[in-house]
Amino acid sequence: MKKNYHVGLDVGSTTVKIVVLDRYNNILYSKYQRHYSDIRKTIFELMDETCDRFFQEECNVMITGSGGLLVSQWLELDFIQEVIAGSEAVQTLIPETDVAIELGGEDAKITYFKGGLEQRMNGTCAGGTGSFIDQMATLLQTDATGLNEFAKNSRVIYPIAARCGVFAKTDIQPLLNEGAAKEDIAASVFQSVVNQTISGLACGKPIKGNIAFLGGPLYFLSELRKRFEITLDLKPEEVVFPENSQLFVAIGAALSSKECKSISFKALKEKLPNINTISVHEVERLRPLFKDQKELEEFRERHSKDSISVKSIENFKGDCFLGIDAGSTTTKAVLIDSAGELLYSFYGGNQGNPLNSSIKILKDIYSQLPSSARIVNSTVTGYGEGLIKAALNVDIGEIETIAHYKAADFFLPGVDFILDIGGQDMKCLKIKDGIIDSIMLNEACSSGCGSFIETFAKSLNTTVEEFAVQALSAEKPVDLGSRCTVFMNSRVKQAQKEGAQVGDISAGLSYSVIKNALLKVIKIRDPKDMGEKIIVQGGTFLNDAVLRSFEMISERQAVRPNIAGLMGAFGAALISKERYEGKESTLLSKENIGNFDYNTDLQRCKFCNNSCLLTINQFNDGSKYVSGNRCEKGAGIESFF
Repeated sequence: MKKNYHVGLDVGSTTVKIVVLDRYNNILYSKYQRHYSDIRKTIFELMDETCDRFFQEECNVMITGSGGLLVSQWLELDFIQEVIAGSEAVQTLIPETDVAIELGGEDAKITYFKGGLEQRMNGTCAGGTGSFIDQMATLLQTDATGLNEFAKNSRVIYPIAARCGVFAKTDIQPLLNEGAAKEDIAASVFQSVVNQTISGLACGKPIKGNIAFLGGPLYFLSELRKRFEITLDLKPEEVVFPENSQLFVAIGAALSSKECKSISFKALKEKLPNINTISVHEVERLRPLFKDQKELEEFRERHSKDSISVKSIENFKGDCFLGIDAGSTTTKAVLIDSAGELLYSFYGGNQGNPLNSSIKILKDIYSQLPSSARIVNSTVTGYGEGLIKAALNVDIGEIETIAHYKAADFFLPGVDFILDIGGQDMKCLKIKDGIIDSIMLNEACSSGCGSFIETFAKSLNTTVEEFAVQALSAEKPVDLGSRCTVFMNSRVKQAQKEGAQVGDISAGLSYSVIKNALLKVIKIRDPKDMGEKIIVQGGTFLNDAVLRSFEMISERQAVRPNIAGLMGAFGAALISKERYEGKESTLLSKENIGNFDYNTDLQRCKFCNNSCLLTINQFNDGSKYVSGNRCEKGAGIESFF
């Protein structure tokens, strides 16, 4: 008599799991394997191997997981929602569980079992999931397992944003530059995942009682479990860590399959070729950015007119005005004369340290500035405004929205709408009667910003410039939506499997950037609400594909200055010119900048219960600049540690 087994197949966002149970719920066979977005091949291999093992027997099969619905249709098998499958496994195998915390490749769940079944799950953000951990491991030049080994020897926990992988990189890069131990950063990454899961999903609802840890990341990463246990203050007897917890959803599917119709493993094996032969285009395609070369040439001709006059700095005589924009990922600088003509400009990455890049810029300017010219006033704006102003004795510090407005009004007097997309931030300024009427910013998500495109370009082994050029000639741009970077990465991989070229992906990302800006940040309903005089700026708009996407989606023509990436710095320089009152500049001189030195120390403030981690920059003239304080007590730090 043939035996009847129960098979559960869990097709996740990054892995495929298969489990075979006997009638007593014992695991006879199981496998956990990453699919690297080649889902079809991985499923075929796992199912084929399983069928060969039990070729003479019968089985009931149930498929689950985020990628399981299509697979169930291809193989004509039953499907169960993963939430139900996971709950079935918990209630059958570990019924003492009060709360289950499950982390997957791109999802995170908290399920409450006592007092009625209730589940919380991440939606449009994959921050704090397995893929997020993989991204952070790459920054430390290791993998998730290596990150776990680093974390075992940690001593300090740093605050790191887990809500967005792009923001988290901004927190980690300065720590690396300042010499923070990789062991401490690794543990901090795990702690950020814990914080994101608890605050983002539980939303204040207590996590107490017996807590089960499920899913691949929590199975393979002992230090991640440890951070949860410490944060939730769990006693050893309250920790439920079942054997094969990485397979629990697949086990739940297998348990639920008992009511399904039986099929022989031989017949199942005969169905497997369907996986590779069925043609499905899961990723929709969009209109090309340019239908033909003529349309592209007309576009370039129109935008070549918005340029600033440039003058040689070598033989210049007279007063100069400096503007510095210390952004989140780049530092920009502009030097102009009294007529607003450009004498010097710089745009470059800051490697997480805007002060060092500003010092190099100032030294470079002084090396080119003739004795007949002098900097009479200076302004700094942007992310690093406070630090740069204190360190280099810059005359004026100005908020970046004012600087960007000044620059926009210079190019388009009477401008009434400004959209600025930078490395990790996105700003929309609406102007009314020459006054900034409203400001909208991206908050917890940076999908659609410059770093977002740069990350994808690197993952496809190309430069941002080449990536942008290929988008212009793309014939079938892929529709990637406007979701989280982690989710979109899966869609990019899926599109590649369907034959999408790099240009198709680049053009699709350009559409996504603008959809994110207009639909998520600005929440525009009618293009007419943007007004008639529109300026787009920020380094991201130097990408012609992004500019074209904006004009197509918004149904508006925009002005993009040829210094779109320098507008914050240019606006700061204009402010220097406008506010010059004939006084001598306080900016560090050529001699002083040559001798400038500083050191950075990280210490805990003890003035209140916040215990802020302060970054203290001590300059060689005896002054200092403190950041990281959440109240005024830490700002004037003395020796109280």
